[in-house]
Amino acid sequence: MNSKEERKILPIIDIAKKWHLDPNNLELYGQYKAKIKLDEVKANGHLILVTSTNPTPYGEGKTTLSIGINDALNLLNKKSIAVLREPSLGPVFGRKGGATGGGLSQVIPSDDINLHFTGDFAAIEACNNLLCAAIDNHIFHGNQLNINPDTISFHRCIDVNDRQLRNVTLSNRQESFDITAASEIMAILCLALNMEDLKKKLGNILIGYSYDNKEILASDLHIVDAMAILLKDAIYPNLVQSLEHNPIIIHGGPFANIAHGCNSIIATKTALSISDYVITEAGFGSDLGAEKFFDIKCRMADLKPQCIVINTTIRSLRHHGQLENKMEALKKGIANLQVHIENMLQFSNHVLVCLNKFADDTDEEIKIVSDLVSNYNLPFSVSTAYLEGGKGAIEVAKQIIDMCNLENDFKLLYADNLTIKEKIKTICNNIYHTNDIHYSDISLEKLNKLNSYNNLPICVAKTPYSISDNDNILGYPKNYPIHIRDIKISRGAGFIVIFMGNIMTMPGLPKRPNYEKMQLKDNIIYNLD
Repeated sequence: MNSKEERKILPIIDIAKKWHLDPNNLELYGQYKAKIKLDEVKANGHLILVTSTNPTPYGEGKTTLSIGINDALNLLNKKSIAVLREPSLGPVFGRKGGATGGGLSQVIPSDDINLHFTGDFAAIEACNNLLCAAIDNHIFHGNQLNINPDTISFHRCIDVNDRQLRNVTLSNRQESFDITAASEIMAILCLALNMEDLKKKLGNILIGYSYDNKEILASDLHIVDAMAILLKDAIYPNLVQSLEHNPIIIHGGPFANIAHGCNSIIATKTALSISDYVITEAGFGSDLGAEKFFDIKCRMADLKPQCIVINTTIRSLRHHGQLENKMEALKKGIANLQVHIENMLQFSNHVLVCLNKFADDTDEEIKIVSDLVSNYNLPFSVSTAYLEGGKGAIEVAKQIIDMCNLENDFKLLYADNLTIKEKIKTICNNIYHTNDIHYSDISLEKLNKLNSYNNLPICVAKTPYSISDNDNILGYPKNYPIHIRDIKISRGAGFIVIFMGNIMTMPGLPKRPNYEKMQLKDNIIYNLD
């Protein structure tokens, strides 16, 4: 346990007893972590999504707020669990740092969670790379499937940021590495309903084409059970606790800028089966994480969130204003909150806005945000969960309870029966607010090749820092050019990936990575987050 965690951590078995979880359904990983293994889950609770305005270098505190709301609901004597994603070592050692909340609104043991945790990422990485090794082994030993190496679309992965691995020369072909959080195996684990479904999805992975243009699937290599063996424990969600000793489930960690950005369906349904309120989050802003949470995860799992919380901060809205005068920057940059409100209202009217308050925020600044929200006739609250824990999120928790008493009006953005191009157009029009869509030649070629997969949802890979595909276009842009560079099918996961702008599936490290400030003294880790 890290020395900064001042409150005593309880044995995880004691946390489980609060929710009447049978110890026989737990597999302990030491005293403070456990896998939950339920034979049957029934999603009966209220599902609440926490999303955000577009991220900025300052951090918006979406995870901190999610944990704080969960603690607040428990303070109000509600049976509530937060369900979060597992951190990736790429951001931990790179630019963002850890992902277990902050201040008094944290998940513990944070260092364990931010590092190897229960080994889920290692299992996913091994499963992914076993398939890659099997592909090249099959070609080496005679290539009975007649695989064309130039068409291989399933790539190796590693859970660190390493730009040098974006292009690698093998003995027989070019290869590239994705970061583990962007791998199709990660998506499959997070979208599987059970082990049987997991194996079906693994078998459906499209690895490439034969020389006569026939699809080659992972199942053709007779490797599915071996891959499933590597994931047999990773498929189960992980139970930990907040600083206030409330249960937190953490499972799966796909990025939202290059993958679908949500924790696992199994984790969410497990939480909904044992709790009345489930607080979850989707990565980055609503234009990426929330849209995919709804149109991919909720579509596949038949989930209907009851309430959407949009998290924002004064300093992030100022950033979107791009002006030196703080007040004028806020008045201009608040348009970024406006676009996220309008985006979420397309899915549900049960939307509330929560300002994650910092010490230097003034009443005048807060009123500007509050006034904008009131223009949409939506509830607004201020959270101080970072400084006060659950007590600082009581107001937003009460508003969530009120919304959960309303009739659920959730709807998806597009229908299954639209073509891929029609779905892309719908997302660009309604979420990115532009009609000016440009396809590269290669993306049009692949689009025509994927006509038989029109039933699949869309997973957009683009910058998280703008609703556009350009980092530098902030605020609420409209009718700007958006560029579709490439298209790929994740046949096993069950979605079509659309690559926009210059997004990379293997991030690089910044000039001053987080690892430079980390220390290990007397077996205690400092500055991990």
